[in-house]
Amino acid sequence: MIQMNMPAAQWDTIMSAYSEDAMRAVMAHMDALNDEITSAGEWVTAEGLGGPSRVKTVRSGSDGRPRVTDGPAEADQNILAGYWVVDVRSEERALEIAARASACPGPDGKPGDDPVEVHAIPDGPPEA
Repeated sequence: MIQMNMPAAQWDTIMSAYSEDAMRAVMAHMDALNDEITSAGEWVTAEGLGGPSRVKTVRSGSDGRPRVTDGPAEADQNILAGYWVVDVRSEERALEIAARASACPGPDGKPGDDPVEVHAIPDGPPEA
């Protein structure tokens, strides 16, 4: 799983810095990356997410019912901005895809160099 994170408290400020043209460049970059992954037969699923205003944090109440609050659990931490689940031949290929995602244009049109995390998804539980 390849994931992009963003500081929850800065989401609105960061997103509002993108002009309409800059956002089109972001979408073109992501579409090209998604097309490459799909053409290579590596695509499983992907999604861009909507920011802290669309997050609900859920905890189990003492009665077992959901206790729900609006927003991320830790407003001063990063939240998941989007992700790809890919089926690749090697970790090296996953890292290549992550680097392409990291190069997504920023508000100024230059590659963003944003941190992107790569998480291996295990095939099953760890062996004892």
